[in-house]
Amino acid sequence: MALLTREAKGVFAISPTPFNEDGAVDFDSLRRLVDFYESVGVTGITLLGQMGEAPKLSHDEATRIVSQVLQWTRLPVVVGVSAPGYAAMRELTSDVMAAGAAGVMVAPPNTLRTDDQIVGYYEGVAAALGDSVPLVLQDYPLSFSVVMSPKVVARIARAVPSCVMLKHEDWPGLEKISALRDFEAAGEMPRLSILCGNGGLFLDFEVERGADGAMTGYCFPEMLVDVIGHGAAGRLDEAHDIFDAHLPLLRYEQQPGIGLAVRKYVMKRRGLLASDAQRAPRGMLSSRARSEIDYLLARLGYRDSRLKLVE
Repeated sequence: MALLTREAKGVFAISPTPFNEDGAVDFDSLRRLVDFYESVGVTGITLLGQMGEAPKLSHDEATRIVSQVLQWTRLPVVVGVSAPGYAAMRELTSDVMAAGAAGVMVAPPNTLRTDDQIVGYYEGVAAALGDSVPLVLQDYPLSFSVVMSPKVVARIARAVPSCVMLKHEDWPGLEKISALRDFEAAGEMPRLSILCGNGGLFLDFEVERGADGAMTGYCFPEMLVDVIGHGAAGRLDEAHDIFDAHLPLLRYEQQPGIGLAVRKYVMKRRGLLASDAQRAPRGMLSSRARSEIDYLLARLGYRDSRLKLVE
């Protein structure tokens, strides 16, 4: 399988990890998800991300999930390997890259305080994992409490040649995208592929600012594919039209604490997951919340005929 490069574009769907009601990994649902992602035109798949409940998995479970998905698809697969120390990160990276992963994603630990510490950490990551392993830099200060200015991202891009992609989840972050593209145009940093997260909440304008696509897990990835496609073709009104149709559901899914519960519930309603179960600790949906989601889905169905639900 081809490795991730700085030219990567499109939509890398972050897959949730399906579980049965007893807490076991549901590989049948995972296979359905992979087939579904392929059918709607995503560019790649990301496994073991923050919304993939990676910390709740054993090492053996994590490697089996990645190995199975790589057997089922030829799409490039990025794997989250963040860990408290380099040793565990190295072990998981070695296993998933040997299985055929396209690259790995690493978030910063919340102990980093200075710019030099941040840059030094990622230099250490590259040294631990090896220069041949494509690295995705996850920039999500709202979750990890580590603030990376555009200048710090540029420093990492210069200092760590294996860092090929920024998963951009700063909020607000539109100006950061513009600043990074300006640095690139001025020759002050090498190009990084920029794929955006936050559920796609700002994707319409992120694309217009120079982002290459999305790496997120919104429960209707068809919309993400549409926005990227329309944006690349210069059809900005069409991109905003489909984005606006999904915005109420997208906003609801972005609620802290229950976002994954919303996402899994919708994917169950779409027939992709047999269960919306999570491993503890987990956010729970009340019956009122489920009825609100059902209402939003009904309204979305009026504007996007691709939405088909099961009872």
